[in-house]
Amino acid sequence: MTIRSPEPPASAPRAVRPPTAAGSPGSSGPESFSAHLRRLAEPVWQAQHEHPFVRGIGDGSLDLERFRHWVRQDYRFLVEYCRLFGLAAARAPDLETLVRFADLLQATARTEMDLHRASASELGIAPAALEREPMAPTTRAYTDFLVRVAATGDFAELAAALLPCMWGFSEIGQRLAAQGLPAEPRYAKWVRMYADPEFATLAGWCRELVDRLAAGADDAARRRMEESFLTSSRYEYLFWEMAWRLETWPV
Repeated sequence: MTIRSPEPPASAPRAVRPPTAAGSPGSSGPESFSAHLRRLAEPVWQAQHEHPFVRGIGDGSLDLERFRHWVRQDYRFLVEYCRLFGLAAARAPDLETLVRFADLLQATARTEMDLHRASASELGIAPAALEREPMAPTTRAYTDFLVRVAATGDFAELAAALLPCMWGFSEIGQRLAAQGLPAEPRYAKWVRMYADPEFATLAGWCRELVDRLAAGADDAARRRMEESFLTSSRYEYLFWEMAWRLETWPV
């Protein structure tokens, strides 16, 4: 996933600091709903941090063919993620949220997809090959889940399903950067991109959106948000596993 935070509307603050979970350094007050979701998914998120694909990026030891597989599948994922932003804009409860998701769609479909094609080219992957790449089973299952939730669930479920990708990549990038950049320049570039404060700002905005939606939701709706967040978190883990195993359809 390679999206950057678009320019916020004039009425929005220039930079939104990601909310801090209760109980962590610098936090106070009751636990936010997004922090509650993160705590529920802690075993899954920790498994992501410990996954050999993620560790291999961090120390520079990841086999390049596995990284190429991830890049090809991530391109296919991003195409469907654009559809998710489009559905989010269409179903947004207010104009400010609609504009933010419309900006994300524009930034991803145009600027970021171009950057992704350029990065793939550096790895010897032609743009035509990206377009022809068949979705691996995990990529297909994850994107089908996201689009189904966006189309048939309520908006709060959509936001909760969207959050693990944005937030998880930001957290992984920041942790890997704290260890020091790998010597492999392509992996160092990857870590810098996801450790960027701009990416954390985007994740923080999405957390705040989820918190606002949860505040107006009943218990049943919050349980559906929990389920969406946990399912997306599990698919995030499986996406690393898919790339590590060079997953393709067996028949």
